[in-house]
Amino acid sequence: MTLHADPHLALVKPVQPLTPEGCQECLQLGSPWVHLRLCLTCGHVGCCDSSPNKHARGHAAADGHPIVESLEPGEEWRWCYVHEAFV
Repeated sequence: MTLHADPHLALVKPVQPLTPEGCQECLQLGSPWVHLRLCLTCGHVGCCDSSPNKHARGHAAADGHPIVESLEPGEEWRWCYVHEAFV
C-alpha cells in the first residue's frame, strides 16, 4: 500500500498565532474553550472540537484553510479537517 501526502499541505505557510492568548472568537464572545488549534495557512487560533463552539473547524470550512496544528504544550501534530486525518 502506498501512502500519498495530503494535497492540502500545499496550503501550509509559516505563520504566527494571531491571538496566542486564546481562541480568537471565544475571546470576543467571552466563551470558554478546551484546547487550541493553529491554522497553518493564516495563523487563526481557534478552539478544538471538544470546545462548545468548535471555532477551528468553523474557520477551516468557512475560509478553506483545512490544516491545523495543536497549540497545546507538548503536542506536535497536524490535522486535516477535509480528510479527517493526521498529516
